[in-house]
Amino acid sequence: MLVNITRYRKMTQPADAMSLQMVSAVSNSSLLQPGSSLLNFDGHVFFFGQKGWPKRSCPTGVFFLDIKQNELKMKPAAFSRDSCYLPPLRYPAICTLRGNGESDKHQYIIHGGKTPNNDLSDKIYIMSMVNKTTKKTTFQCIEKDLGGDVPEARYGHTINVVHSRGKSMIVIFGGRSYIPLAQRTTEKWNSVVDCLPSVFLVDFEFGCCTSYILPELQDGLSFHVSVARDDTIYILGGHSLQNNTRPPSLYKLKVDLPLGSPCVTCSILPGGISVSSGIVTQTGDTEFVLVGGYQSDNQKRMICNTIVLEDNKIEIVERVSPDWTPDIKHCRMWFGCDMGKGSVLLGIPGANKQLISDANYFYILRCNKAEEDEEEELTAQTCSQASTEDQGDSTPFEDSEEFSFSAEASSFDVDDIDTYNEDDEEDESETGYWIICCASCNIDINTWVPFYSTELNKPAMILCSSGSGHWVHAQCMDLSESMLLQLSEANVKYFCNEHVHLNKGLQTPKKAVHLKKQPMKRLHKKKTMKLTTPVKKSFLRRLFE
Repeated sequence: MLVNITRYRKMTQPADAMSLQMVSAVSNSSLLQPGSSLLNFDGHVFFFGQKGWPKRSCPTGVFFLDIKQNELKMKPAAFSRDSCYLPPLRYPAICTLRGNGESDKHQYIIHGGKTPNNDLSDKIYIMSMVNKTTKKTTFQCIEKDLGGDVPEARYGHTINVVHSRGKSMIVIFGGRSYIPLAQRTTEKWNSVVDCLPSVFLVDFEFGCCTSYILPELQDGLSFHVSVARDDTIYILGGHSLQNNTRPPSLYKLKVDLPLGSPCVTCSILPGGISVSSGIVTQTGDTEFVLVGGYQSDNQKRMICNTIVLEDNKIEIVERVSPDWTPDIKHCRMWFGCDMGKGSVLLGIPGANKQLISDANYFYILRCNKAEEDEEEELTAQTCSQASTEDQGDSTPFEDSEEFSFSAEASSFDVDDIDTYNEDDEEDESETGYWIICCASCNIDINTWVPFYSTELNKPAMILCSSGSGHWVHAQCMDLSESMLLQLSEANVKYFCNEHVHLNKGLQTPKKAVHLKKQPMKRLHKKKTMKLTTPVKKSFLRRLFE
């Protein structure tokens, strides 16, 4: 989804001042939910990771987003024919991979995340733009094969690219995953745990993965902030499920890439911050701004900080926060995204004030003290996991968790284009596993747990043969597990509870087996005919004489 940030006049406030502007009118914003990501290509920002499975209006699930004159317009993007399938992953780890030389072309690396069915992905994708016109944008998406110590499926983690001695490596750390299959029970089927605090190096050229266990990293972290520059990654904050804490941690990972095996070291630095799901935006070559996130289960973090990376050191200082609106101050949760060049997109729930229950209010927060027209190359990378974390139970719910993003955007203007109309889509509740199959259906994607032993992460369904057929949940039909297995193996028609009365009318009576018998009447006639012949009469006359 592409975002156009309209150009503003040079601010007259002090250099450190931050301005907050509300996007007053937003249309078709229901697809922009926590867990989505923003990708920036050539100054154009695209939206990826919509809620639910893509529809036929935009089968790729990638949209060009334009915020212009207080209106949000979306245009579906296309994939090239040689692209692989990219599911609408929410809460993945995303970073940029810049090309060699002076070219500004870059690719995005996408790893992990959740599908709309709450499956976790362990795949890694490479996404690049191959064609851009005023009417159509085409991407190429390739799945990268991995080998060795492949990181398990996860979400809420970070991914960065480090450069050392003319070589580059991908670094993956943190996140959450489901508990091992052998430990799952019906009550805790979708429970999540912190991933082990291992550091994974991925050779992007060959896809070889190597894991490192460092003594300084004792607890798993998720929704932390990572800032990378050259061969060093700084990991700040995060949330530990095991201890239910947000430790004020600050780690320094240094990756050396000699001709032989890589060397990874970790140092614990003072001056960390207790924050999870923070948003980092880059305001200069060595300067970043940290906003948003949470400092406890029930308290948002309203303080902002400036992060400076210079001379192989990091400095974190508090800065003047913007004038937060009453809606932002009093809301329980918030989410947001880095729009690049010191701008951040913030969202808060608007369910109590808007007719659409899943609609949100959006704000643009500007942190850059430089003039907006100034063009500068941002060489460092940021990766953060901002969220509206569940403040109670640790079970992941689709609308109460992470909004992941790592994008670099700049101001631009585009002509009016054909936009995506959400009203053209089919109702998502009519398709998939999470439909309302009957009047008494109680299957909900956020609360469902497996009922049958054959279920893993989707409810069992069976086809009702009424009319053109429709699918129903086996659990809603009160089918026992043995009956469900019997129906799945037998070649018989099934009728749901509402159409079971049709079963009798469609049953075919069994064929009766008729025995072949000679008709008695015909035999009698034959005998009579034989007795009436002249030969038989003379014989009988002689017999009785």
